[in-house]
Amino acid sequence: MKVYKTEEIRNITLIGNAGGGKTTLAEAMLFEGGVINRRGDVGSKNTVSDYHLIEQEYGNSVFSSLLYTEVNGKKINILDTPGMDDFCGGVVSSLQVAGLGIMVIDASTGIGAGTESANRHAEAANAKMIFAINHLDNENANFDQAVENLKGKFGNKVTIVQYPVESGLSFRSIIDVLKMKMYKYGPDGGKPEVLDIPESEKERADELHNELVEMAAENEESLMELYFEQGSLSEDDMRKGMRAGMVKRDLFPVFCISAKKNIGVSRLLEFICNIAPAPSQVPMREIIQGKPVVMNESSPTSLFVFKTALEPHVGEVTYFKVMSGKVTEGKDLYNTFNNGKERLSQLFVTAGKNRYSVPELVAGDIGCTVKLKDTKFNQTLCEKELDLKFAPIKFPDPKFRVAIKAVSETDDEKVGEILHKVKEEDPTYIVNYVKELKQLIVEGQGEYHLNTLKWYFDHTHKLDIEFKSPKIPYRETITKFAQADYRHKKQSGGAGQFGEVHMIIEPFEEGSAPKNMFIYGGKEMKISVRDTQETPLPWGGKLVFHNCIVGGSIDARFLPAIQKGIMEKMEEGPLTGSYARDIRVYIYDGKMHPVDSNEISFRLAGRNAFSAAFKNAGPKILEPIYNLDVWVQSDRMGDVMSDLQGRRALIMGMGSEKGYEKITARVPLKEMNKYSTSLSSLTGGRGVFNMKFAAYEKVPQEVQDELLAAYAAEEKEE
Repeated sequence: MKVYKTEEIRNITLIGNAGGGKTTLAEAMLFEGGVINRRGDVGSKNTVSDYHLIEQEYGNSVFSSLLYTEVNGKKINILDTPGMDDFCGGVVSSLQVAGLGIMVIDASTGIGAGTESANRHAEAANAKMIFAINHLDNENANFDQAVENLKGKFGNKVTIVQYPVESGLSFRSIIDVLKMKMYKYGPDGGKPEVLDIPESEKERADELHNELVEMAAENEESLMELYFEQGSLSEDDMRKGMRAGMVKRDLFPVFCISAKKNIGVSRLLEFICNIAPAPSQVPMREIIQGKPVVMNESSPTSLFVFKTALEPHVGEVTYFKVMSGKVTEGKDLYNTFNNGKERLSQLFVTAGKNRYSVPELVAGDIGCTVKLKDTKFNQTLCEKELDLKFAPIKFPDPKFRVAIKAVSETDDEKVGEILHKVKEEDPTYIVNYVKELKQLIVEGQGEYHLNTLKWYFDHTHKLDIEFKSPKIPYRETITKFAQADYRHKKQSGGAGQFGEVHMIIEPFEEGSAPKNMFIYGGKEMKISVRDTQETPLPWGGKLVFHNCIVGGSIDARFLPAIQKGIMEKMEEGPLTGSYARDIRVYIYDGKMHPVDSNEISFRLAGRNAFSAAFKNAGPKILEPIYNLDVWVQSDRMGDVMSDLQGRRALIMGMGSEKGYEKITARVPLKEMNKYSTSLSSLTGGRGVFNMKFAAYEKVPQEVQDELLAAYAAEEKEE
């Protein structure tokens, strides 16, 4: 394979709804470039792209796949991505490195949920876009309706470059209003006849050609002047204007294809070669550290790693884009995230699982290597003097969470190791062991995403695991003051243990002052604060500890032990074992023994006195409340609102945003279990939401009663 120069390279990402035909289109593109000599079929499980066992079993893409084809002296790197938003990690990373999305639209079903989510990711990546309307040979195909829907969604940026003479079973001919020619295909596709536009289509073709000329001219002042002078533009001038419009995301060309029959694919590839921007014509990725670089072959070498994968019999495969300079086999580069040196002993271009060795890759090209020591996705490799870091890819926040546990406790360590590897391959999985909940929590993009994880454990690793609902990180606090005292006394031969602590506790509010008098048992109790320690708690809130001892009833050296005992009980609240917060403690009296008093005695006395006081201080469970934003279609608004109200949500506001209705609410985390699945069901997969922690608030009494009963049952079982 020849070494392509930067201006000879094009990078594209195939995006769109599941079932739209992206993988089939990738097959046709590779076939057109001679990379494969026979087109595979998704149903036959023999495509170049969807080669993982799970993809063949599911019948759709789970990972992004790097492919390439060679057309008209150009190399086109192709990233085929999943259509389901549960697997959006591959879409996000691919768009970030390729910069041009080929949005594949099913002519019979139009815009789907996957189309909308892919567009959101393309917008976030500032990726350029081409629409390829596929399945035009299907019985129910409707090109005009598909274009109308696209214009309704994306506006007048949607610009027809091609239209079919007929859609449906008789789809054979395409009118190209850039070339002003008709492409006529045989029953099985292949190489077309290039003919003059028939008279029956001349009027429509001229009208669309003029629209295209105007759109091209609008993107560059010199072209607009030329258009006014001549009344038209040459094909080369139109290409120049279209390229400028695509770079600014002001023009989205529309093409006609049948990927399955290889109709229109060669012309789409020709357009990509001629008009799609080269890597050097799009903005450089943001640099967050080090010297700026230019995407050309003469600059110092830098690479951005956008994906790591584990391949059977190979190990870890590292995928990268050459951001500047060129990389050759055996070159040493430095990882600026860990200051480690890496030798790229082999370089490959890939067509799915097939890797082809190359001696060199230049700026703008995409390739992979194997057996690096310690380089992962989102990291930068460069020549040492650059000390360069490219901005990492930001992935969407998780939408679904489960607790994961090995069926056999002896496999717990293996589960952790496997999850670590899975996270390296798919960074949209978030894995954390939550000490507070005593659970290993895995978060992902949806229920299907997490079920895929279960598939790996079952089929690849042969390890039995179970999913459980994650526990909720409740908090405990008090609503009124209470007094308690506790004497710890132990005598069993030799030195004994003795400590007695008297305390008052009350709720703490930020900015409030300590009290010097309480009415307890009908009597006034005056105290004097001698010393105060405020302890911000790692889980939120504070413990405020007041030393009110007078007359030396407890030696000052035992106060830290009392505070430690209280903190132990704060870490395991008396009601449900949840963390306690926002409590003020006054230690005002106690007793010591000249021989038997020691730190452990006062730690236990403080712990037990605090526990007794807590239960009499109007204890209350607090639950985490989240701010929730939901975007839905207007016709599903009522269903979504009803569902939220059933989840104890407080609706804070409604409005419109980017063609969607937006609902703003506050909702308890307890009620959000499997919400992504419910929202998807209610909105046909089009609903989108995000949520962020807001505050802890008191649970309703009936919810508290349920929680206390459940905790008591759990304790009894244990």
